[in-house]
Amino acid sequence: MENNEIQNDLASIRNLMERSSKFISLSGLSGVLAGVYALAGAALAYNLLYSNNSRIYTIPDGAGFALFNDALVVQLLLIAAAVLVLSIGTGVYLSYKKAKRKGQPLLGRVSRELIFNMSVPLLAGGGLMLILLYRGYFGIIAPASLIFYGLALIGASNFTFTDVKFLGLCEVILGLLAACLPGYGLVFWAFGFGVLHIVYGSVMYFKYDR
Repeated sequence: MENNEIQNDLASIRNLMERSSKFISLSGLSGVLAGVYALAGAALAYNLLYSNNSRIYTIPDGAGFALFNDALVVQLLLIAAAVLVLSIGTGVYLSYKKAKRKGQPLLGRVSRELIFNMSVPLLAGGGLMLILLYRGYFGIIAPASLIFYGLALIGASNFTFTDVKFLGLCEVILGLLAACLPGYGLVFWAFGFGVLHIVYGSVMYFKYDR
């Protein structure tokens, strides 16, 4: 009887320590939905890029493809923005519900540390991608987005579930592979932000959310 009480006390202490040092309210379902949004966005982008009037030209030096249609670039940016807004909105809403259920503040000290450590690489990567877009280096944008996103996840993993680190490492590896295979950036982007998010979100859901 005493052993059971000691084990229960130790479990309670571990839970309290985890709540104070880790943000444990990330929603696995939001990861699945973010992956679905990304795949839908990739399908729309593919249809735009490879339609008859997209005006895509292959660059001889192997840097990927060039877009000589300003309207097409704007459409692709709108798709990317929609995927981003939907993913963030869904993540915040579902994480808020989970935090409320677990009695953990959504914007406590730990979650602010998580947001800061994730925001720095994301903002740096976003700035770099805007520069690449402005200079016409379209073939490097997908690898850069995967690499910087992966680095952001690795930094944020110190303040939440360790599983996030493995997703981040996979994103970085995918980004490097995409850089080695120019012209297939959309495929790698769809796999990294779509398929991997669905797999990761499913694992997180069955592991932590149920």
